[in-house]
Amino acid sequence: MTVYSVKHITHYSYKRPVAFGQHRVLFRPRDSFDQRLLDATMTIDPEPAGIRWIHDVFGNCIALVDFEQSADQLRFETNIRLDHTPQVPLDLEIDRKALTYPFSYDDEEMTDLSCTITRHYEDPGGAVAHWAHQFVGTRSSGQTGHVLMTLCYAIHESFVYARRSEHGTQAPIQTLMMRQGTCRDFALLMMEAARSLGLAARFVTGYIYVPDRDGSKTLGGGSTHAWCQVYLPGAGWVEFDPTNGIVGNHDLIRVGVARDPRQAVPLWGSYDGAADDFDDLVVQVNVTTEKLI
Repeated sequence: MTVYSVKHITHYSYKRPVAFGQHRVLFRPRDSFDQRLLDATMTIDPEPAGIRWIHDVFGNCIALVDFEQSADQLRFETNIRLDHTPQVPLDLEIDRKALTYPFSYDDEEMTDLSCTITRHYEDPGGAVAHWAHQFVGTRSSGQTGHVLMTLCYAIHESFVYARRSEHGTQAPIQTLMMRQGTCRDFALLMMEAARSLGLAARFVTGYIYVPDRDGSKTLGGGSTHAWCQVYLPGAGWVEFDPTNGIVGNHDLIRVGVARDPRQAVPLWGSYDGAADDFDDLVVQVNVTTEKLI
């Protein structure tokens, strides 16, 4: 059992004072059996006119922040502490009916899972689907856990991680063709690949703990991180991090889940001014641990 502390700073700079629209902040982790929130604070400069909390359609905890005063900078600092229990499913405890691929979800589950099974992105010529089906094997069926683990590891081993300053996420076909991307790109590619196999998949945003940042091969640790979950009967939503080849929640801190990456942006908002009023954006994330005795 480990206590993680996460400090996340987002600092916008502008060339002149601008007015700010409402901002949506997704930083409060989802409480669960494997992670328990101990403390969460948020400091904002300039002082907001008001903060209102809601749960979105996915049950994520969102802070809605309103401003009245103009300023030439906008700074958010969030700090969280949580109790984390690693769950590393080396042998996924899947219902017998779902051990072998392909399988069918129960009708009751399909009602809720259907929107996470439907493909969301164009796949010209079925390239993503063709790529995903190669992991099923030469036979007509294979072990479900093995298929997904192989898919996850294939992205980790065969694709190049590359930071990108542009906002948004690449289309899966683009990531597949380029063989490179960010953690969000890799998560979305695995989601669409799993969906092409008829499996339910969703996007996860959060943080990753990097034991040794100096020379560590774990990627995505300097900012928010992203991975995906696949729903398997009996095992539930299982974590797959194709960026780092992680199966299970080891070193992963879940903050929000969504059907699509565009629905899980950690910080979103607007300002009233010209496009060239924007000067700079600096993001800093530090994840540390406190070992419990």
